[in-house]
Amino acid sequence: MRYGVTLPNIGVEATELVELAVEAEAAGWDGVFVWDCVFIAHGANEGPEKMLTCDPWIALAAMAARTQRVKLGTMVTPLSRRRPWKLARETVTLDRLSGGRFILPVGLGAIDDGGFSKVGEELDRKVRAELLDESLDILAGLWSGQPFSYTGKHYQVGEMTFLPTSAQTSHVPVWVVGAWPRMKSMRRTIRWDGVLPAKMTAEGASGDMEPDDLRALGAYITEQRPQVAGSDAASAFDIVMEGETPGDDGDRAAAIIRPLAEAGLTWWLEGVWQAPAAQGGLAGMRERIRQGPPRA
Repeated sequence: MRYGVTLPNIGVEATELVELAVEAEAAGWDGVFVWDCVFIAHGANEGPEKMLTCDPWIALAAMAARTQRVKLGTMVTPLSRRRPWKLARETVTLDRLSGGRFILPVGLGAIDDGGFSKVGEELDRKVRAELLDESLDILAGLWSGQPFSYTGKHYQVGEMTFLPTSAQTSHVPVWVVGAWPRMKSMRRTIRWDGVLPAKMTAEGASGDMEPDDLRALGAYITEQRPQVAGSDAASAFDIVMEGETPGDDGDRAAAIIRPLAEAGLTWWLEGVWQAPAAQGGLAGMRERIRQGPPRA
């Protein structure tokens, strides 16, 4: 099991995020992940114009320069509002700046972000899923360091060769949000390096992933991944969840984490922006980070 923290890019300065990342590394966390949103309204009494917002990618570059060990990533990047060729350059540059510590979590994104709704980006879920799939294909091709061209429904790429390649063995690791047990969604995730599972009922309602759900998910991945074209079935595959544990009660924290770890979870991301932030803002996030990760 590895443990990371998830930080907001709203309500804080980029310099403060960098200091929190340094604190997280010193406290023994394994990763630091930053929201990738553009414009979020927060609270009925706080107009969005009052919310500090920083660019996560620039903050992550500064984190890469100030840390040596922790993995770094976004949480999550909605590919449908990005140009995949530009993202290919950004991700490899950040990966090399960090010495091969970058992870790219991706998904459809939340359309209440003004980066979708206020600037004319695609809102239809089906189309955003198509854009996500094509973007992943293009990232894979451009990350390869080989001549690459692409013709899709939404994107066309004339032949280019992108160099340098990732500092990591083959490519920047990608974690994909997947609706469990929706097979179409899961087939997308198992081509890559990890899944952020979101439980979805037959009626379309969402719920919490329980240990039994994780076991079923792990069995599906083990069975199906070798059969999916383009996947590397021999490589490690991460199952990632975000939540909260009490930093001042190790036994209670372990009781939350242990059943999930035993069921196959490989990364726990502590949402330090939730209760600790509400209790003390930046100071609350810093306090939870300093308390260190829960241990199964």
